[in-house]
Amino acid sequence: MQPRFFKTLWGHAGSYREVAQAARAARFEGLEGQFPRDPARVPEFLDALGEFDLEFIAEISTTGYAVPDPGSSVSDHVDAFERILDLSLPARPRFFSTMCGSDLWSFAESIEFFNRAHSIAKDRGVRCGFETHRSRSLYHPVRTAELLRELPDDLELTLDFSHWCVVTERLVLDELPDVLALCAGRALHIQPRIGYDQGAQVPDPRAPEYAPAVEAHLRWWKAIWEGQRRRGFEIVTMTPEFGPDGYLQCEPFTGRPVADLWELNVWTANRLRSEFDSWLAHPH
Repeated sequence: MQPRFFKTLWGHAGSYREVAQAARAARFEGLEGQFPRDPARVPEFLDALGEFDLEFIAEISTTGYAVPDPGSSVSDHVDAFERILDLSLPARPRFFSTMCGSDLWSFAESIEFFNRAHSIAKDRGVRCGFETHRSRSLYHPVRTAELLRELPDDLELTLDFSHWCVVTERLVLDELPDVLALCAGRALHIQPRIGYDQGAQVPDPRAPEYAPAVEAHLRWWKAIWEGQRRRGFEIVTMTPEFGPDGYLQCEPFTGRPVADLWELNVWTANRLRSEFDSWLAHPH
């Protein structure tokens, strides 16, 4: 098994070439984010991937961005899923990752959406990880487990455990080993941001006061790696996803960030490289 790290496009304001160059310089093997919505920028994006020999994980957000559009229906989300998936195919992504559905839907509505979206991806011959994300259908670990037990066995997940920490206000997967095991059997991709009881992003994972949260997430990610090993994965993909938009804490009045996002994501990737090598040398 080998780890492969992707740089998130979220929060990067420069050109595609600049982000690709920065990713390659920091030993990232690809980019993850939305395919350009502006057709005029598509050649620039594809050229950047090619010049720096980077893979791409295409992101699908079904209505809205992190938060779904108010009142959006199952059909609205299915239509958005299909449209964005088809739009992104020219980049030949390694796979897709989607923030999808709504936490306000009934259980039956979420089941309908996942079945329809999963069928679309299979029809196109692509893989897709459905993300564990606040405000979306997989917003809570117990609800996620309930849904997975009713969905096809080959429906896969993008795992961002940080969201579940803030939704439940604790490092919750230590209390839910059965849910963690279920996730390990479905994991396609990991977005290793570190959450804590009061937020989906610790202010700085290098700070000693957040060591318990860092160690908890490392335990969970190792359980996911073990599940992927048992499932025959040769490559384990990860996208460190410390980001802006209220995730990054800032000083009141000045708006000065408490940390540099790029530094946090590079640090996370380097820490995970070391942890993965150690885990691989001494698997449980």
